Amino acid sequence: MSRIPAVNPANATGQTKKLLQGVESSLGFAPNIMRTMANSPAVLQGYLDFSRALSKGNLSPKVREQIALAVSEANNCQYCLSAHSAIGRSVGLSEEAIEDSRKAESTDPKEATVLAFARKVIANRGWVNDEDVAKLRKVGFSHSDIVELLANISIVLFTNYFNHLAETEIDFPPVAALEALA
Repeated sequence: MSRIPAVNPANATGQTKKLLQGVESSLGFAPNIMRTMANSPAVLQGYLDFSRALSKGNLSPKVREQIALAVSEANNCQYCLSAHSAIGRSVGLSEEAIEDSRKAESTDPKEATVLAFARKVIANRGWVNDEDVAKLRKVGFSHSDIVELLANISIVLFTNYFNHLAETEIDFPPVAALEALA
């Protein structure tokens, strides 16, 4: 059971109702994480605005989902792992790519560099060194890409921590632990 209840869209009023209707219109349903964020319309609005802005950036939907999987695995967020596995499939990630992303691995050198960087940012609370940034530049990342990479890591950190606090009920097909996939 969730520690913070999800708002029922049918009972929502005012700004909360408007935001949840927008989510339902866009996604076809309002996921529990967003329904739970709706306890504070300011939080849900901020999350939606940040997500929308990042979706218009340089990083592809596929890479954004790979980052979300790597970060969520590092933080053991079952809700986000389940959600981003489903979303990852919808943007073209194979089951193997989803599993690899959760391990912060990829057969593609650029993706592998991005995922390793994301894990290092998580492990070191944002502290990286010149060599870490040079590796990103070597695989073609611009200043803009690097800033967006950090923003994508940050939004996933927020959702991971949000779900840990709220104990959000998973409403996506649940994923198995990595040990079970081996």
